Amino acid sequence: MKKLLILGVLISSCFAFTTLLYYPIDGYEQTGIKRLLRLELIKNGELKEATPLPEGAKKSWSDIKLNLISKASDSVGSFLQVDEDFQKEISGLFRGLDKSYSLTVLDISDLDSIRYAKRNETAGYQPGSVGKLAVLNALFTQLAKIYPDSWESRTSLLKSKTVKAGVWGLTDEHTIPIYNVEKKTLVKRQVVASDVFSLYEWVDHMLSVSNNGAASIVWREALLMAAFGKEYPELTEEKASAYFKTTPKKELTDLANDVVNLPLRDLGITHEEWRLGSFFTGGANTYVGDKGGSTGTPIGLMKFLVQLEQGKVVDENSSLEMKRLMYMTDRRIRYAQSPALKDAAVYFKSGSLYKCDRSNGQVCGKYMGNVSNFMNSVIIVEHPDNCTYMVVLMTNVLRKNSASDHMYLASAIDKVIKK
Repeated sequence: MKKLLILGVLISSCFAFTTLLYYPIDGYEQTGIKRLLRLELIKNGELKEATPLPEGAKKSWSDIKLNLISKASDSVGSFLQVDEDFQKEISGLFRGLDKSYSLTVLDISDLDSIRYAKRNETAGYQPGSVGKLAVLNALFTQLAKIYPDSWESRTSLLKSKTVKAGVWGLTDEHTIPIYNVEKKTLVKRQVVASDVFSLYEWVDHMLSVSNNGAASIVWREALLMAAFGKEYPELTEEKASAYFKTTPKKELTDLANDVVNLPLRDLGITHEEWRLGSFFTGGANTYVGDKGGSTGTPIGLMKFLVQLEQGKVVDENSSLEMKRLMYMTDRRIRYAQSPALKDAAVYFKSGSLYKCDRSNGQVCGKYMGNVSNFMNSVIIVEHPDNCTYMVVLMTNVLRKNSASDHMYLASAIDKVIKK
């Protein structure tokens, strides 16, 4: 992964000249995430891959930076003031589209002239896998409580602590990449109960391929951190299992709910703007129930992105590490698949959830729900010419796979911002 190094020249506009620099994907040494080692070998030509990595996926781990550190003392609300000219151009992209398209977009290419536009920004949607960002926040919140004075201890725990999937990882159709370092072989399969990975690798499975089992496991570990505090690093699988078997389900449900949602409230994101109410896999419901429902809004997610770039989500080190973990080096989908973003670094999470009713003969299928058909994209875009912006796009277009809409809008928004 990499952050573009601009050779001592700060370019503050979107349309300045472009310089592509080539950095290695070097996150394996810092994290132990084996998938990254494979990508580095592909980049170096030591492994052949049919689909080459896009230029924007080659940033270095150490060169990814936070874009709003210089404005860390500014309130979130100060960024979310509509620029009328920008708003007019963004609104023009949605002519003829119904209210199911909701959006917030913040152009931070020039920090002296930040531009914001919105559309139905308070509308609530089932967040789907976008909710995994709340789980990520919960994990880093708990790590900070265990090791308040040592960032190195937090990352060391992420790298060294291994945990078993158990029923929490079951079931999910999304596969995970399992790379054998010695044999240099890759297998993609679903999570099984016997899988054991480090916390870092479970987080990567949760984000890079959006595995639901991994998300439930990371959430489980954040819950255990809250329950055991400074005893967590030495917590055994046997003791963790006993805790879940002997603790009342309501108590576990309340704690799990607080672990993911209270950190969002600390960021000024309200209950109606973003919350999680249930785990991502049925296996987790063996121990933890649902509570309060899940929802997300473009304004709630944008508040998160702004504060992430300010270094205010937990703290500066945590914000930066979360941004690194959001860096899209795996296959780009939906919004992030836009050809306009090929050379850009993207920090991305997509989420979808659909529901079908075939009793009336209406068209319905995968990602084409006729009862509900949520598709959400959350992205930070960094072009090589320093054109940098953030978008939250949430839709509920029935009977249509909205991936094409998201990709079209990604190109159109990019064009407006670069104009």
